[in-house]
Amino acid sequence: MTEPDLEVTHNALAGQTDGHGRRTRLREFQAQLVERMHAAASGTAQQANQLGIMVGQERWLLNLQEAGEIVSVGNITPVPLTQPWFLGLTNIRGNLVSVVDFAGFCGLPATPVDKESRIVAFAPALAFNGGLLVSRVLGLRNVTEMEPHADAAAELAAEEAPWAARRYVDRESRIWTELNLSLIVQDPRFMQVGL
Repeated sequence: MTEPDLEVTHNALAGQTDGHGRRTRLREFQAQLVERMHAAASGTAQQANQLGIMVGQERWLLNLQEAGEIVSVGNITPVPLTQPWFLGLTNIRGNLVSVVDFAGFCGLPATPVDKESRIVAFAPALAFNGGLLVSRVLGLRNVTEMEPHADAAAELAAEEAPWAARRYVDRESRIWTELNLSLIVQDPRFMQVGL
């Protein structure tokens, strides 16, 4: 076979193993994201780069020092007599982690679990074995390239939810809300999962 024939054969085989290739690319993306998170957390620009996530149709930013591991949604064991937004417990690398549907907690429709949804665990530094179910992980975002956004509704909401006080607008005019995980774990409503 000539080199072009080998390339065509390789591409055809790659198409047949698309599921395997997709998993490999996902692992590579997650490994690169972890490397970037560690580099950003140890550098001086730790506040500039934040993890972008989608919750329903809303865009959120997480501080890299507060966000932990990002995992696909596996089995979640429900816990009886809890809030509808408290989904239950899951096992992440041998640790039991409580899972909160962040959209449900915010009063939005429940997050459907699909191939794009993820659980974003809280960083060990927060001493809270929890994670948020999110619609999608969008990768790193640089807030220095965004403009601060303020409006009356956001200011009113910030009084009720100080963990979501800062908002930004990116170059495509999309609004991003910064989620302060260290403050949300101090919110009595977030901590009171029982009915």
